[in-house]
Amino acid sequence: MTAPNYRDILSATEPFKNLLKRLPTNSGRNNQGRITTRHQGGGNKKFYRMVDFKQNKLNVPAKVETIEYDPYRSAFIALVVYRDGERSYILAHKNMKVGDEIVAAEKAELKEGNRIILKNIPVGYFVYNVELNQGGGGKLARSAGSFAQILAQESGWTNLKLSSGEVRKVKWDNLASIGQVSNTEWNLVNIGKAGRSRGMGIRPTVRGTAMNPCDHPYGGGEGRQPRGTRKPKTAWGKVTGGRKTRNKKKWSNKHIVKRRK
Repeated sequence: MTAPNYRDILSATEPFKNLLKRLPTNSGRNNQGRITTRHQGGGNKKFYRMVDFKQNKLNVPAKVETIEYDPYRSAFIALVVYRDGERSYILAHKNMKVGDEIVAAEKAELKEGNRIILKNIPVGYFVYNVELNQGGGGKLARSAGSFAQILAQESGWTNLKLSSGEVRKVKWDNLASIGQVSNTEWNLVNIGKAGRSRGMGIRPTVRGTAMNPCDHPYGGGEGRQPRGTRKPKTAWGKVTGGRKTRNKKKWSNKHIVKRRK
């Protein structure tokens, strides 16, 4: 499989112009022009779709007009028109179709696509685009096929199990959309050829073992040599395998009930 069958899912051929903007491309360079992220550059030109992750227009029903592809994310997006005539892009859920009606409210019908505060969603339901801070917009479970499952509601907090297996507490006054993010087959996509990767803005990656000793810790040797260092390292000698990178004093550690495996 090289791509999901988009023709059966997507309905629009052109995006909604009023919600587009061009983002500058920096090819992995910082404000001094130095490459800080390698293997980026080139690629097809694309417009950024201004997706509304907040969806805080409460108690105003909206109708789905189109399901569209978004070059800046793995999930599909939907163009919705509210009853007052305003249009916006939102994340599409797994079973969303043109003509569906959704609403964001403190209390609403428990159906896919509706956006409700967490304490009014029963245990066991799947949610996506979950807020971490009230009014701050969805931050959790936004990529293709992802979801969080509600495990418990207790004393002002909702326990969510994330796709990674992590269980964390989120304030139950925050908004979340019911369902699972669209394009669940995204992880089965095979890029297939180098040219498609270049079109995505990904430049070639050279193996460390193919380099000289001055360029990489794995470099040098006669023919194919073993790694020669005890632990896997980056080109700059930083340990990459088996070292925890999360700050032990990070403020949000107290909200993690169970770490991912």
